[in-house]
Amino acid sequence: MSRLTGLQSPFLLGFDGLERALDRVAKSADGYPPYNIERLAQENGAPERLRITLAVAGFGQDQIEVTIEKNELVIRGRPPAETDDRVFLHRGIAARQFTRAFVLAEGMEVLGADLAKGLLVVDLVRPEPEQSVKRIVIRAQDESRRVAEKE
Repeated sequence: MSRLTGLQSPFLLGFDGLERALDRVAKSADGYPPYNIERLAQENGAPERLRITLAVAGFGQDQIEVTIEKNELVIRGRPPAETDDRVFLHRGIAARQFTRAFVLAEGMEVLGADLAKGLLVVDLVRPEPEQSVKRIVIRAQDESRRVAEKE
């Protein structure tokens, strides 16, 4: 038995990729590391931007990897190997491996990533597409021609 979703309406054509993306997002609901997403207003004619900020305390630049894979922004963190000479009386700072993925809409571009004060900031932009209307030509077919083609 298949499940029926809102994207399976006969009026929504070609959205099966979006449905798969929503499934991937639902499966990656782990809360570590915490993050913010903010919308930055247009400035000096530049398009509106998005900013993702992840709290990555204890991770250095060489321990974090930011990639784009199949329309997903993937951020991975790998802490350094533990040294046995440290003895913790309390360990409250998480330093575990993580993968955080964000599904990007078509046309989204990553402007860059910065790491400062334990925060990884990734800026994204979607350039404004040109608005255009495409007219589809309707071809007329003669009824007698269709009958001749069938024979």
